[in-house]
Amino acid sequence: MSEHGLFRSPDSLLASFFSQPNRSAALVLLTGVSGSGKTTWCTSLVEQARSRGLNPAGIISPAVFESGIKTGIDLLDIQSGERRLLATRKEPVRSPAAPIRSTLNWQFNEDTLAWGNHLLESLPQSDILIMDELGPLEFLENKGLVNGLKLIDQQQHNLACVSVRPNLQATAQERWPWATILQIEAHTA
Repeated sequence: MSEHGLFRSPDSLLASFFSQPNRSAALVLLTGVSGSGKTTWCTSLVEQARSRGLNPAGIISPAVFESGIKTGIDLLDIQSGERRLLATRKEPVRSPAAPIRSTLNWQFNEDTLAWGNHLLESLPQSDILIMDELGPLEFLENKGLVNGLKLIDQQQHNLACVSVRPNLQATAQERWPWATILQIEAHTA
């Protein structure tokens, strides 16, 4: 499916989805470049869901900043609020002949990945499943938070929201052709 204009905010998604009496399970793929507001959107979705008496579950990956610079990524369990360090930025490679690499390179914490996979494997039934974010580690290397991929594959949640980067959108759509795409831009976050 293509982008759905009714889902411009977490509140509009919840209002649209949960107002349908005989709704079928749905998957929304949130996509947007780094810094566009995917995590903010997911966090707002959790808050809006709770204010409606719904039970959201899953994970959110908030950035860690030091002196205004993104230095890490945490993993947050939506239900318990427990938060652990997921990844830290690798130091850029410097050499006299080459400039600093401009791509983002992250070193992932294996203990946090194991904890995240355990959370996802033992996730109780919920109204909304949120996965922020599934990336190259999961889609391209079959590593990382692979239990998140399995949860979406099983289609056991009424509503699932998964954030992915634009360069992985086609891969996610190929895996989950029933998904609705929502492009997150700075003004929709």
